[in-house]
Amino acid sequence: MKNPRARKVVAGMFTAAAGAAVIAASASVAAASTPADAQPSLTANVDGQKPVHIEVFAPERHSNAGIEGKGWFVDMELDFPGGPNGLAQSGFSGLQLTGPGAHNNVAPFPGSFSTGHDDRNPGLVVLTSTTNSTNPGFSGPGTNLANLFNITGVTNRSADETELWDTWLVGAPIAGQDVDTTLTVAEVADLNHNGIYDDAPDVVTDANHDGQVDAKDLRALGVASNIVTVAFHINGAPA
Repeated sequence: MKNPRARKVVAGMFTAAAGAAVIAASASVAAASTPADAQPSLTANVDGQKPVHIEVFAPERHSNAGIEGKGWFVDMELDFPGGPNGLAQSGFSGLQLTGPGAHNNVAPFPGSFSTGHDDRNPGLVVLTSTTNSTNPGFSGPGTNLANLFNITGVTNRSADETELWDTWLVGAPIAGQDVDTTLTVAEVADLNHNGIYDDAPDVVTDANHDGQVDAKDLRALGVASNIVTVAFHINGAPA
């Protein structure tokens, strides 16, 4: 990432343009009330040298994001190893522009839209500490939200890196309203040893039985990247 600020601006313009196609209202979900842990933000929580590097541009640490629990973004860059097989090894399976309702899995860049591992970026895990379990498909804070992402594209392919960009415009208050939360993001390791990062679970379990699903549980599962955590507030006020 040569110029994070410039890239962030470009990403914002791109997601704003595409957002009109994917912002259709999702089904309302009851607000969660579990308090978030205080966690370091961005790439402060790095597990040594890993083959994959993740950088999260939105939400920003301690931001007050969204409208009535929705309308906030998760926007990130994922850097995988490069080379002629880099894209295949990343697990990337196609461009994606998707969303709820009529936008789910349709041309020109179909991608399924639900909880669980992402069909276009199948090694990615995205969690919030306040995800509720009110609606079908949601299993509380361990729910992998990666398959709710709207936009997936390829931003660099070289001998040095394979770079993917992934963006989600949150269309329903699935993580609560007027609540502190922590976003946790990581790329799961190649657990089945097939040479592809495609082993993210649909639900991350509380491996250490401490009553939380967080970075500790991802380390227990096995990760190929740094673990990014961002503590922020989900705004509950109307526009």
